[in-house]
Amino acid sequence: MRFPLFAPALFAAFAFPVLPVHAEGATEAAVPAVTETLPAISVSTVETRLLRDRVIASGLVSPVERILVAPLIEGQPIESLEADVGDFVKAGQVLARLSRTTLELQKTQVAASRASARATIAQIEAQLIEARSSADEAARVSTRTAALQKQGSASKAASDTANANAIAASARVTAATQTLEAARAQLELAEAQMANIDLQVERADVKAPVAGEIIARNAVIGAVATAQGEPMFQMIKDGALELTVELAEVDLPRLAAGQTVSMRSVGLTEPLTGAVRLVEPTIDTATRLGRARISIDGDDAVRSGMFMDAEILIAERDALAVPVTAIGRSAEGSTVMKVSDGVVSRVSVKTGIRDGGWIEVLEGISPGDTIVAKAGAFVRDGDRINPVPFEPAVN
Repeated sequence: MRFPLFAPALFAAFAFPVLPVHAEGATEAAVPAVTETLPAISVSTVETRLLRDRVIASGLVSPVERILVAPLIEGQPIESLEADVGDFVKAGQVLARLSRTTLELQKTQVAASRASARATIAQIEAQLIEARSSADEAARVSTRTAALQKQGSASKAASDTANANAIAASARVTAATQTLEAARAQLELAEAQMANIDLQVERADVKAPVAGEIIARNAVIGAVATAQGEPMFQMIKDGALELTVELAEVDLPRLAAGQTVSMRSVGLTEPLTGAVRLVEPTIDTATRLGRARISIDGDDAVRSGMFMDAEILIAERDALAVPVTAIGRSAEGSTVMKVSDGVVSRVSVKTGIRDGGWIEVLEGISPGDTIVAKAGAFVRDGDRINPVPFEPAVN
């Protein structure tokens, strides 16, 4: 078989590609320049914010002062109860009445003894008057007899007899005087016994020693009142309650009387306010916790035994603040990454109050400075970054 004469030329055309021919004087296409890609880093502007230094604690509500009411006399049965749990009573108000039957009998006996002592005193006073009169007469007779003996008109025996009578009469006056003193002492004893009985009769009414709210009643009608067992009533003086909280040993020195406190409880819809009333001077050696007592304003809705969370305000001020995430740690202390013209530099700072997601900066930066808010650990001194404004979460 014969091939056409143009076959070699056609084969060459398919085997070798035709290269483009550039016109004379044409320039090569320009190579695009390589641009630097900078990391996008969140930054924040240093500004002044209101910061609060707070200590969080919790505890139980308890009475400021608990009063135990016990009977002041022993062995008398309870006749009636005049108050119950939840009552708010005044100082001196009768809470319970004890039986007076035995006391009235004792009072009658003492009254009889007192009357007898008064009659005895009257009788002895009359005897004393008679004895003094007889003693005076015997003294005059003795004096006359002694004078007559000197004149020779009376014998020695008569003078001695008169003198002896005078001495005996004087002795009877002394005895009557002492008997009168003893009778008066018996009267004073009877008066004291009567006063004691009157006091016991008065104490048969068990009264509230102070004004306050009754929180417990153990008294039962018919039971014998005694101070040896449980108290008849328990009271909260003036109805005043307080919150007792436990705090870490490191937080205790920061507390002081008068600091403002906000308190919350599951049973309350609105927070309550109060103030630190007392910081106890001791720390529990087992738990290493201290205690503080917080007064409660408007405690009508509060009950003894409630559990509450307390937020104690230590300090409140306008200060330079940065996000907590902007603070780093190094051997020199706290640091931030300051940004100037897109270049990062590490700056040492001194921090203060931490409030939520913000922290106070006392030294090292100024208002208006730009700092790395996040990812500070991934940049170094001299790094160039692409700053992106940091938008903190709303608390």
